[in-house]
Amino acid sequence: MNCSQTLRMEVTETQAGCGSEMSPVPSISPDNTPKPNTWTDEETGDENEEEGFRDEETLFPASADEFAEFSSTSSWEEGETGLPEDCGRSKKRSCAERVRMFKLRRNLDQLDSFHKQKEHDVLKAREELKACRLRITELEKQRDAVEGEIEEQLEPENIAALLRLRALHNRICIELQGEEDLESQIALVLRENELELCQVDVELGHFSVLRQDVQRELQAFEEQQEREGARRLEQEQAAARGAQLRNQLEKKKQMNSLKLREARYQKVVEEAQENHKKAVVFLKKTMNRVRKKEAEEELKSRKELEKRMQAVLSLKTSIAVTKENLCTLQARDKAKITAEKEEERLLRESVRAEGGDVTKYTYQQKRLREFERKKQVLEEHQKSRKVEIISKILQEEALMEKRKKDQPQLFPASRKSLNKEAFSRKSHEKLLQYLDTTFRESENESYTPEWRTPSPMSEDGDPLSEDELLFPAKPSASLDYTEKMKREDDEEEKEKEAEESLALPEFTGLWDHKHKQYKIPQDEPLSKPIHSSKMEQEILARTLEKHRSTIVRKQVAAGREFKGCPFYSKPELIHFKDFDIGKIYKKKVMLTNISYAINFCKLLGVSEHLKDFITIHFKPPGQLSAGMACDMLVTFKPMVNKDLDGEVQFLSQTGPFSVPLKCTIKKCDLVVDSRLIDFGTHVVGETISRAITLTNRGALGAHFVLVTSSDSGAVQLISRPSSVQPEVSQVMSCAGVVSKQQGSTVQLESGEEGQQTGKNQEPSHGTHCADTESKISGTLSLSDQTLVGPVEPAAEVTTTGENTGVLLGSRQQDALETTEIRPGELREGEIGPFGCVKLQVIFTPTIPGEVQMDFDIKFSDASSPPIPITVRGVAIDVPVWVAQPNIDLKICMYNRLYQDSIVVHSRANTALRLTFEVCQELRNHMEMLPKTGYIQAQSTFNVQLKFLPRHSLPMDAEGYFDKETGVLEVPLTIQVADQARPVLFIVHAVVTTSDLEFDRTELDFGHCSIYESVKTSVRLTNHSLLPQEFGFVGIPKSVDVQPNDGFGTVLPRETLQIDFIFSAKKAREYNFELTCKSGINRDFKLSCKAVGVHPPLELSHSLVKFGATAVNDTSVAALYVVNSHTSRNEFSHPVPRISKGEIAPVGPTSFEFVIPENSDITITPAVGTVKPGKRCLVQVYFRPDLHNEAVREEAVRLLCQAEELRELERTEKEAASTKSAQLEAMSEKETASDLKKGKKQANQGSAKRSAKEKSNKECLSPKTSIPFQPPSLGDIHHDSDTYAAGRASLIRSFKDCFKTYTIPCFITSGEAAEHKEPGHLQYSPYNTLYLELHCPVVRPPLVVVSDNGRTAVNFSEVATGHKVVRRVTVQNISHDSLELRSSVLDPNGPFVLLNALRALDPGATHTLLLSFTPAKGKKYYETLEIRATTMTLRLNLSGVGLEPSVSCSVEGGILRFGYVIENESATQVFKLHNTSSLVVNYSVKLDSWSLTPQKEAQGLPPFLYTGTQPQTLVGTQNYSGLSVFSVSPLEGAIPQGKTQDITVTFRPDHQSLYYSDRLKVELMNKQTVHEIRLKGAARSHTMFLSGGDPLDVPVESLAFLPTNEDPDSAERPLHPVLLTLKSVSGHDTVTPAVRELEVGCIRCTRPVAKKNVEFSWDNLPALQQKGFSVDPARGTVDPGQRKTIIVMWVPPSGQDLSQPLCVSAPLTMKGDVTEVYNITLLALIVRASGLAQEV
Repeated sequence: MNCSQTLRMEVTETQAGCGSEMSPVPSISPDNTPKPNTWTDEETGDENEEEGFRDEETLFPASADEFAEFSSTSSWEEGETGLPEDCGRSKKRSCAERVRMFKLRRNLDQLDSFHKQKEHDVLKAREELKACRLRITELEKQRDAVEGEIEEQLEPENIAALLRLRALHNRICIELQGEEDLESQIALVLRENELELCQVDVELGHFSVLRQDVQRELQAFEEQQEREGARRLEQEQAAARGAQLRNQLEKKKQMNSLKLREARYQKVVEEAQENHKKAVVFLKKTMNRVRKKEAEEELKSRKELEKRMQAVLSLKTSIAVTKENLCTLQARDKAKITAEKEEERLLRESVRAEGGDVTKYTYQQKRLREFERKKQVLEEHQKSRKVEIISKILQEEALMEKRKKDQPQLFPASRKSLNKEAFSRKSHEKLLQYLDTTFRESENESYTPEWRTPSPMSEDGDPLSEDELLFPAKPSASLDYTEKMKREDDEEEKEKEAEESLALPEFTGLWDHKHKQYKIPQDEPLSKPIHSSKMEQEILARTLEKHRSTIVRKQVAAGREFKGCPFYSKPELIHFKDFDIGKIYKKKVMLTNISYAINFCKLLGVSEHLKDFITIHFKPPGQLSAGMACDMLVTFKPMVNKDLDGEVQFLSQTGPFSVPLKCTIKKCDLVVDSRLIDFGTHVVGETISRAITLTNRGALGAHFVLVTSSDSGAVQLISRPSSVQPEVSQVMSCAGVVSKQQGSTVQLESGEEGQQTGKNQEPSHGTHCADTESKISGTLSLSDQTLVGPVEPAAEVTTTGENTGVLLGSRQQDALETTEIRPGELREGEIGPFGCVKLQVIFTPTIPGEVQMDFDIKFSDASSPPIPITVRGVAIDVPVWVAQPNIDLKICMYNRLYQDSIVVHSRANTALRLTFEVCQELRNHMEMLPKTGYIQAQSTFNVQLKFLPRHSLPMDAEGYFDKETGVLEVPLTIQVADQARPVLFIVHAVVTTSDLEFDRTELDFGHCSIYESVKTSVRLTNHSLLPQEFGFVGIPKSVDVQPNDGFGTVLPRETLQIDFIFSAKKAREYNFELTCKSGINRDFKLSCKAVGVHPPLELSHSLVKFGATAVNDTSVAALYVVNSHTSRNEFSHPVPRISKGEIAPVGPTSFEFVIPENSDITITPAVGTVKPGKRCLVQVYFRPDLHNEAVREEAVRLLCQAEELRELERTEKEAASTKSAQLEAMSEKETASDLKKGKKQANQGSAKRSAKEKSNKECLSPKTSIPFQPPSLGDIHHDSDTYAAGRASLIRSFKDCFKTYTIPCFITSGEAAEHKEPGHLQYSPYNTLYLELHCPVVRPPLVVVSDNGRTAVNFSEVATGHKVVRRVTVQNISHDSLELRSSVLDPNGPFVLLNALRALDPGATHTLLLSFTPAKGKKYYETLEIRATTMTLRLNLSGVGLEPSVSCSVEGGILRFGYVIENESATQVFKLHNTSSLVVNYSVKLDSWSLTPQKEAQGLPPFLYTGTQPQTLVGTQNYSGLSVFSVSPLEGAIPQGKTQDITVTFRPDHQSLYYSDRLKVELMNKQTVHEIRLKGAARSHTMFLSGGDPLDVPVESLAFLPTNEDPDSAERPLHPVLLTLKSVSGHDTVTPAVRELEVGCIRCTRPVAKKNVEFSWDNLPALQQKGFSVDPARGTVDPGQRKTIIVMWVPPSGQDLSQPLCVSAPLTMKGDVTEVYNITLLALIVRASGLAQEV
């Protein structure tokens, strides 16, 4: 029955069921005729149910023929018309109707699946048809290409190519025909599939109405099921509510009875806890004091020890460094003295060469140096005096202030005292300026740079005149300064000796550095100052006068003599204004002759100090008539930033004249429009402002700052800090001077620092021009700290930027902002060239009375003096004020109410109306009651302040509230009627939150086993600034809160860790909340959830306590894993499950213990399976061991300790040798004093002195050794002796400890037979058990002391049969005697304990003798246990038994010698390599030497046997009886890892192709390790041919074969060669057959007529006609070479597959003789299947 028929039958059944009566409905027969219904509903249901279990293949019809019987005119319409119109049923559907509905749904799905299958078939057929057509197209293209190639090959008549192409053409045509047939078949199948698809589409259309009906029926059925489920759910819920109500009533009764008992018990527990707490507090205090005292004593002892060690090391290092520094300083001083002497010598020679007096010049230089030294001493004295004067002035002021406070009646206060104070401040400032100016002048006198060429100096220090320069005095007229020079030299030597003192410290600190003034280097003068006599000066004057008289003449015209300047300069003054360094300026000057007659002009030059900057370009014009002019170009290149004045000098006929020249730098010219500001009279609280204008009339900008006159000393003005030395920037901004008498610090504030800075910071050529040591700086050296105190941080001044300005200290800034008269926003800034700035001054009176303040405008330009500004005003007081202007509400919490009272006072004579206002931002948080009131005359008024901070306070009062600190400062106002200024007061409060925050709001305990407890921690943070009490209330029984049962106090900003311990009682889900109440009754919720788990397995012991276990020993504990789950009945007993999930199946259950890494625990078995009602034994092993890092650290410590001991021994040896040398020297000295004087005595004395000097030198120059560098931890390997020594040391000093491990045990259902290793078990992490282990570790009483404490005895590699003995020493390091026993070793094993054990006393040792005798070549391992009372010492014995092994270099086991001329030899060498670690003895043997081949030769040859016969490996031998193959050497020994060369020689004595032999390599134990076959062939001539099929047997015949020696025979003998070629024929193709022949030429040593070999083929056309091709057809082979001939056969068309093809062709080879080979080519075609069977 197909799918369509089944569907129609189901429709018929449905129609029949819809009627009111069960009337038979005609079915559809295969011939589309109705057939009577003869089956019932029950039979249909059973039949269809059976059909539903059929295979899926029956759901799809085999073909579309089954649907052919259905058409649009089928009886389906007839059956459909038979359906009753009214099919609605109100009754419940029967079971049969539901079955029919589901069957209809199934059949419709089958029809849809069939439709999809047909669509897939159609698409598949189309793709196949498309691919077939593509293949046809490609084959047609290939056919056309082959036809074209055939036409191309017809012309050259290439038969072989034509045959190949024709065969290819036929194959392509056959494939094309096959593809065309396949295309027609695929097209037919496609049409059939498309027809079937159309039929299925028609059938789907027929059943569309039925599909909709089925869907409606299914929907109605689902709705009915939902209603039924909802009804049942309501019934179950009602029953559950009733049960829950009954349970609640029972629980309530139980709770009432339990509360009474718990109350009594709780009272007793609380009393006990209180007593316990009190005792614990006192005990903790006592223990803390004891521990603290012990820790302090230990720390103190350690520090003292470290200090001593550091002191010794530092002393040792200091001595060595001091010696080196002394040597260095001595060498430097010597070099310096030598350089000075050399410089002085050169200077003397230069003076002497110029004709000067050397003695006089030297004396003058010494006087100058003395003068400089005295000048420096004077400056230091002035500096100290200045500090003393200032200190005394400040002390007097402090004394006056103290007297004013103690005796105010002697100093009446007056409002006019402000002027006096201002006057006193001015006078005080003038005094400081005078002191500073005086001291600065003395500093500036020390060095004044002049940019000019230095001139020679006279004796008294003045420059020499022009006459003195031109005519110096003769040396004979100079004074004698010899005695003075000697005295000066003596004084200098004394001073140097006094300065050189070794008592100074090794290194000078910053406190000893004195400022060294930088001096500009000056060139040496050309001539030395020489004093000339009066006569010489007169002679010089007369000579100059005479010279001038010849040049300069008077000019007289018309009786008038010209007087004045002969030339007029335009401009009159050459002025370079506002120049910049580095730039070049040029000016053109016109010179006009204004004399009476012709005149000339000659340039003499410029002033001496301008020669470095001014260049004159002037071309002499010659004679100029009156009124004529000439020009001159003046170039100015500034290099210093200073004003320059000079002149350009000319010489004319009437006399010299000059043009003035002036160079001025950029300067500031700063003025203000008014220096007095008078604000007049104003009421307190008003604000008035005035402005002054600061104008710069210069070309240089400056930085300005507006400061008060009293605080001007705190201002630092710096112009160019980047171009000066660091000492210039170290200027005091505010220094404290310490009094000598009182030791107190007095603050100094003056304006002198700013003035000094401005004057002393003019750089010139990159150097500073003044000595900054004289300033009272905040960074004075430490040696001056006895007078100058520390600098206040508030007065620090820093500089930023290139043209930095002025920054104010914090104290001065506050002073400017809080005074009644203050400057505006613009207080400092830059004023540009020719610019102006407006400065604003604000007057805000706060205190009644007259106010006056002086300001100074200071500038960064040093040449611009400060501009004083005077401001004054008068303030009038207000009548109402608040007694407490600052109200502090302390710390307040949000949403809490705080109140305070404010008292308002009135001094007025009338009542005043008051209005209390709160700023708009705080009206929701703060309130004053009443808001309006009247204060009576001369009385007070109380106002109530209410403050309720809300959480919106930070956003509402953003300007008054600091979010970070929580500080609130609120200004409140009281408006007074008819008063402009309100009364202000401030409310201070610190607002904090009352929140207690948990670091997480949800606690998930996860899955908790009923056998365990889960602990989790929560951090409780108090964000408030006040301490808060908290407590957890309403805690469930399954939860425990610690510490203190969940009650306590948390301090401000403190975070406490609270532990929650959950214990599940049964397997279910837990959801509950924990409530934490604070002291102000705020609740903080903490949601908790957990899942109770009942694991299917349980442990017999969840806690294992091991006994005291020694290091490297093992303790074992046993426990059971029990599977008690035998029934899934949850009503009789608790069943294993996760929460309310599925009950664990009853059956085998697997477990796995997961051990943490780097632990000392081992569990066996770690993975196992337990059957229901059974238990599994589990053993836990604990083997404590030492950590690798600790062992490495101990090893490094031991190395350092050993190095310290060696160093100490070395030091003691050196000290002893030094002491012995000193004693020897003293004894020799005493002996020398007793001897007589003489030559011998002198010689001995000199020898002793030399020995003593040598020893002293050795003592003074100790050997410097390289410091010891301990190795890093990574450099210490596990197998090194250092590691073993560290391990042994740690074991001996091991301290007892206690370890705890928690091992999880994971559980899963089923067996774990596949994977017994850990990590492969598929478990659920929720079913987990935990095993807790307590492991105490103690020091072992028995240790190994030999081999650095190693317990592993390695015998290394031992040859089989040999015996090696090792010694192991053990020691008892405990305080008790030990009885030793040992385990039994394997009696058949290689290890043996040779001596017996005995009892060991404390500290005693015992040596064990162990032997190792291997019998086989393998590794051996065994453990020897040395048992004591409290531990077991395990010795791991290991060794390797080695057997000799040799490898051979011959691959494949065959050594081929090829072809050799008879009676000649060929040699080959192969290598034997000893791969073992022993020396191997070997021997080489040949089979031809044994008797076995001789016996085999007596029998029949192998080719005569019919059956299988073992093949002999010994072939043809020499006729002479000598061996064909010889070997050298035949035997020997190969060292470990070495190689031995074996030489094999092949020497045949007659021609044969079957020389062979077998070579065997045997070792010392008669074991054959290698067999090598030796093969070779011999020829009588130099040529040979190989590669054909064998035609003879490999055994020589014993009969004599005669040769054709007839000389008349013209034919040469032919050597037959057979070559078989097999071509493989496939389905459509034929594979060509290919064979190879090799033609070779043997290299020989005897002379032959022809060295090479030539070969050629004959009768090749006949071969080509039969399809054979030979490549190459002819060629030449050189001696020792081979050439391959390839023979290929392509079967021609029409070749019979059953008939072989045989063709012969001669191959001629010409060498020393000519040989002809008859090559027979036998070709045949075989099938691919037949060939495979052959293979």
